[in-house]
Amino acid sequence: MEMSKLKVPIICIVIGEGSSGGALALAVGDKILMLENSVYSILSPEGFASILYKNSSRSEEAAEKMKITSKDLKEMGIIDEIVKEPLGGAHKNIEKMCQTLKKSIENNLKELEKYSETELLELRYIKFRTIGNFAISENK
Repeated sequence: MEMSKLKVPIICIVIGEGSSGGALALAVGDKILMLENSVYSILSPEGFASILYKNSSRSEEAAEKMKITSKDLKEMGIIDEIVKEPLGGAHKNIEKMCQTLKKSIENNLKELEKYSETELLELRYIKFRTIGNFAISENK
């Protein structure tokens, strides 16, 4: 709640695994970025499998249903940008990853700086209230 009232741009970045209450806090960002190989959800796949299937060993199946990858979340409108990782992952070339991330942060910050404090807070509120798009389907 407090973070949503900040009068400065908020850029949140998922760099590995964002889950649980921390994931919800990240959703308040004016821009949510994700490294391409990271995951982001409000519940771990193991927890989801335990609840849905009563069996945590089905976590891989649960992860697929949860749509927790950067690609899935970008398509659903949950995140704003996927930050490309070096070949083999961010840990394979930290310097390159940092340069790529720096450029992304600078670009997003430049965009957000166009707004007044009032506009920024209003846009943040609207974004948080309308985050994501989904459809409920009936299983027959």
